[in-house]
Amino acid sequence: MIFILPLIFTFIATISAKGSYPPYGQLQVVGPHITDLNGNVVQLRGMSLYYSQWKAKFYNLQTVQALRSAWNANVVRIAMGTDRGGYLTNPEKEWTNVKNVIEASIETGIYVIVDWHIIGANPNKDKALAFFSNISQTYGCYPHIIYEIWNEPANTTWDVVKAYANELIPAIRRYDPNNIIVVGTTTWSQDNDIAANDPITGYSNIAYTLHYYAGTHKQSLRDKTIAAINKGLPIFVTEYGTAKVGGGVNGTVYPNESNTWWAFDDKYQLSYVNWHLSDVDEPAAALLPNTAASQVGDPAYWRSSGILVNQKYQKTDQGLGKPLVPFPLSTCV
Repeated sequence: MIFILPLIFTFIATISAKGSYPPYGQLQVVGPHITDLNGNVVQLRGMSLYYSQWKAKFYNLQTVQALRSAWNANVVRIAMGTDRGGYLTNPEKEWTNVKNVIEASIETGIYVIVDWHIIGANPNKDKALAFFSNISQTYGCYPHIIYEIWNEPANTTWDVVKAYANELIPAIRRYDPNNIIVVGTTTWSQDNDIAANDPITGYSNIAYTLHYYAGTHKQSLRDKTIAAINKGLPIFVTEYGTAKVGGGVNGTVYPNESNTWWAFDDKYQLSYVNWHLSDVDEPAAALLPNTAASQVGDPAYWRSSGILVNQKYQKTDQGLGKPLVPFPLSTCV
């Protein structure tokens, strides 16, 4: 007997976390910048979790609290795996992983990027529509939320990506008129210059993804990015690495190139999120193998990339020095 699963999987979530405002309150996109509601340019700097289906042990409150207190991170990125045993196969399990980190971020008072973490030419649009409709309906009233609707489009065209975005954006805006939506760009989110020539119109608070790896991407990618910024394109570095793309177990970290990229990001006031907070045995990972969530805040368990990134973040003002302000959960019931 053959069973056909329904195309759209729906969830009902109950908010249980105690809320705290994120450091800059409600964000918006103004010209090429992310700002607070008073128009002050702000930068988010933080860590991306690894594929949720493989490193769910870090998808919890303990990790998020350590990111704020020990890493001075004001944003965490949920890399919700879609294929390879992720959401497309186990939607209930991945919804739980996502829910845990979103509610931990609301409680902890930092921003959270909900990333449809898929690479390639097929984003599985119908599943993405259902997922982001649920996320926006359940959490869209929280100013903590940022939507990343297609991690890394590859082997496709900007016309295809733009058409996808023009279906996803109104589905999110039906329930969430305010929070930022980040749109991936072609060639593994490196073609902001192409997007700048034909940006999405008709919607507010839209940004565009840039991904880079310090050991691989050099001045040519920065030049492309400058060209896009000069045309007014708002760019969000939702993923960067301190090593090479696919650095491998025996790879290395590139401190000088990482610092060059950070100087560039800060000059243009870009927000940026490091890939990745996990204990995978590769140079881009922030943690040593076999690290537990309870050890995320302990420097003894950080590998060279984690030490480098942590030192950078400790030198920056992330808006986390002021006392937490309770978020009235009644406004989201």
